[in-house]
Amino acid sequence: MKPRDPADRPIPGPPPTPLAGALEAHLQALASKHYTEATLTVRRIHLQLFLAWAAARDLTEPRALTRAVLEHYQRYLCYARKKTGAPLSLASQHARLTHLRVWCAWLTRQHLLPHNPAAELELPRLGYRLPPVLSAAEAEQVLQQPRVPTPAGVRDRAMLETLYSTGMRRTELVRLTLAALDPSRGLVTIRQGKGRKDRVVPIGERAVAWIEQYLTAVRPRWVGARDAGIVFLTAHGTPLHPNHLSALVRGYVDAAHLGKTGACHLFRHTMATLMLEGGADIRFIQQMLGHAKLTTTQLYTHVSIPQLQAVHAATHPAARLRSPVPTTAVETAPAPGGKTSPPNRYPR
Repeated sequence: MKPRDPADRPIPGPPPTPLAGALEAHLQALASKHYTEATLTVRRIHLQLFLAWAAARDLTEPRALTRAVLEHYQRYLCYARKKTGAPLSLASQHARLTHLRVWCAWLTRQHLLPHNPAAELELPRLGYRLPPVLSAAEAEQVLQQPRVPTPAGVRDRAMLETLYSTGMRRTELVRLTLAALDPSRGLVTIRQGKGRKDRVVPIGERAVAWIEQYLTAVRPRWVGARDAGIVFLTAHGTPLHPNHLSALVRGYVDAAHLGKTGACHLFRHTMATLMLEGGADIRFIQQMLGHAKLTTTQLYTHVSIPQLQAVHAATHPAARLRSPVPTTAVETAPAPGGKTSPPNRYPR
């Protein structure tokens, strides 16, 4: 059964109010600027949650949005709990407040607010956690998990190989078309990636071989009468849902028993990190990942620990033992009962 996308779950919207009408106008303005459907869906969900909170407090007009109201909502998010009882993550709070700030700025430009009440709203400070990555050996272990004698196993191995080889995003993989593949030159064109940008990236020979195996032995069995040209299909001949893809990849990562978690983005991080360790210039990795800014790429890549150790050994004046540590007798105090306790090799 295909996992249900949380974005597809209906959000109970507030009753029609001038504030709700202003939200629809804002979303239409974003759509006219060619924001992606995924972006619009997330913003609608976050802002409808705010509208529901506001409606419960009889806040129905745009002019009711004051700095005090927004600070009250921020405190509400801080203490809000999920159905599981867990608090909202800082990232979730940050995203909701960011979209609210953008909306308030738009309301101000439309003269629906006399001034922007969110202009000085301080967002939660987000820490940065290094994303998990796989070593080359661990990546190979995950790639071995699909049952390749089965049609689904061949498809899944081809998808894993493609993610690993190209570092493409999950939405880019599920939208990948036959016309975008250029196996003879080892290239794949990613259409309408993040920011609606196209890019051409290399794909390795092994990934190409698995894709060709899937296209020859599996896809013809599954494709329907109306072939839209999507590469990776379900057994029913339909494109995979992004959440379905994530569930598949996460299952294979778990099955490898590596003690690590992750799904599609895990291979994206891994590809970038291993290429960096292999000596690739970070600007080429930026092109592979489709990042507009180099600083974004730097967040996706780990500094190679072996390289860091080599630099430390070559540059730190006390990195190497240049003379033996002198052996010194350590006096010990008698232990209770008259016995002498052994010296502590690792004193605190």
